[in-house]
Amino acid sequence: MKQGKIAPSILAADFLRLGEEIAAAEAGGADRIQLDVMDGMFVPNISFGIPVVQAARRATALPLEAHLMIVQPERYLADFANAGADTIIVHQEVSPHLDRTLHAIKELGKKAGVAINPSTPVAMLSEVIELLDLALVMTVNPGFGGQRFIPGTLHKIRQLRQILDERNPACEIEVDGGIDQATIRAAYDAGATVFVAGTAVFGHPEGAAEGVRGLLEILHR
Repeated sequence: MKQGKIAPSILAADFLRLGEEIAAAEAGGADRIQLDVMDGMFVPNISFGIPVVQAARRATALPLEAHLMIVQPERYLADFANAGADTIIVHQEVSPHLDRTLHAIKELGKKAGVAINPSTPVAMLSEVIELLDLALVMTVNPGFGGQRFIPGTLHKIRQLRQILDERNPACEIEVDGGIDQATIRAAYDAGATVFVAGTAVFGHPEGAAEGVRGLLEILHR
């Protein structure tokens, strides 16, 4: 039976208390920490860059995922690797030389992931499926936290699960966007294994640790 894992997104954290927020999420059972890097060009928002990745690395020994929502991500792979990211995720939509980019990530000694937007078909990953350590299905349109989950993305998770089971069963399926206690089970049942959650973790009224625990409880029922 697959085990669901929680990847809290610090985009929703209190940056004045970032170390404490990450520690609380870790105490609650987080498997890894998600770093949503946005450039204001590929997506409409601007978030943070290398210094925050370095700070997160100092704050925790958990694996760090750098989700690069930026144009020309290949220019910055070494920078994020050197800053402490363990997994680097690029978007299919801005990576015309995806095979080359994934090989470059692996040559840096990091895990390689590709994200696809809600309107991007799963078939766009077909030629690089065997190279992936992680496939990320966006369940909202990227750019801002706190958006509502798009139910129509569930069929993409199912499609991807079937393809990966045949061609790359070790690859994780991660979902990002609108993941909370009301939506996480449907994504899990569709085949996802890693769940990025921001507001549901760091916006929890009892703190990030309880936010993570609440999501894990639903997965483990």
